[in-house]
Amino acid sequence: MTQYLLSVYMIDGQEPPSEEEITKMYADVDVVNEELKQTGAWVFAGGLHPATLATVVRENAGEVLLTDGPFVETKEHLGGFAVVDVRDEAEARYWAGRIAVAVGWPQEVHRFPHRVALSPDTPSKALS
Repeated sequence: MTQYLLSVYMIDGQEPPSEEEITKMYADVDVVNEELKQTGAWVFAGGLHPATLATVVRENAGEVLLTDGPFVETKEHLGGFAVVDVRDEAEARYWAGRIAVAVGWPQEVHRFPHRVALSPDTPSKALS
């Protein structure tokens, strides 16, 4: 089995979804996450606040510098993610497609070069 990061990316300037759309999106994603869990492929998933609320932390001449951000040249930013443990890239793409349909936003599929292990003391409730 191989682990993949399926990342939701949002597009700058895109009209935010209505409360009704968000409720449906969450319900649709819950269905996909439950199916992932039933297959044993689900590792971890979560949505993120808008990039405008993020902080960039970087090193600058030995000092830690905090800035609002991220500020990048692209019009797309990370909106959420799922980590899955599947047989191959075809299966990872399948699940990315299911999530794309559920949330209505594009997905990126990235393979982890090494297995990622969660801390054994992570409460299982925190992962659902």
